[in-house]
Amino acid sequence: MAQTSADSTPSTVKSAARALDLLDEIAVRGPGTQLQLSSRMGIPKSSLHALVRTMVVKGWLETDPTGTVYKLGMHCLVASSAYLDGDAILARAAPILDEVAAATQETVHLGRLDGDHVIYTGKRESVHPLRMHSAVGRRLPAYSTALGRAILAEMPVEQRAALVPTDIKAMTPHTTVTKDEVLEIIDTAAVQGYATESEESCLGVRCFGVTLPFTRHATDAMSVSVPISRLGDGRQDMIIETLLAARAKLAATADWSASV
Repeated sequence: MAQTSADSTPSTVKSAARALDLLDEIAVRGPGTQLQLSSRMGIPKSSLHALVRTMVVKGWLETDPTGTVYKLGMHCLVASSAYLDGDAILARAAPILDEVAAATQETVHLGRLDGDHVIYTGKRESVHPLRMHSAVGRRLPAYSTALGRAILAEMPVEQRAALVPTDIKAMTPHTTVTKDEVLEIIDTAAVQGYATESEESCLGVRCFGVTLPFTRHATDAMSVSVPISRLGDGRQDMIIETLLAARAKLAATADWSASV
């Protein structure tokens, strides 16, 4: 069983840390009964009982009709919406997402690095019926996605290597699972100025990503996700050129004194 941060970080308030760990656990691995959540988090069911009851009363958790399965509550949506509304980078990125979506007519994602993962913070849907199923708030390994690889490629070699684990879990049969091979892919992205992945996070889909120069050390990136079946007739080159042009446009007007 994995040790929770409440147990591994002595400086934290244990009950508060456990409440946050519980929200993270359900967000990542889905709803569960008290017994299931206790087992997944490695904490006693007796310790969990009062915690979940309090979080239900406060609206952070809800139960199913049986009253036994716990899921995220409406207050999580209120908090996440407030975060999105108040984030300066998301507001500044919105016009460029619109431009790239209009030019490519494909799914465009905005993502932010969080540890060794990226979290989708924005999305523009493809105009085509066949599109990628994804959602704002989804969390994926940075080292297996174009968004994450683009951000890692701008880091010093030692720092990027520390964020690629030795044991990589495959998301699809095409996921690169050898650390040295992933680092080589990121090295290539650093040279060419954009990152790619093909069917490594979603079967049938190829992604292209570039960082967005809103801060001196990039934490945000934008990607275009395209079904491989729509990549003929030079569309791949067009998409890459569109992303690079969008990044260059932002870089030309970057105001580092206003960096977030």
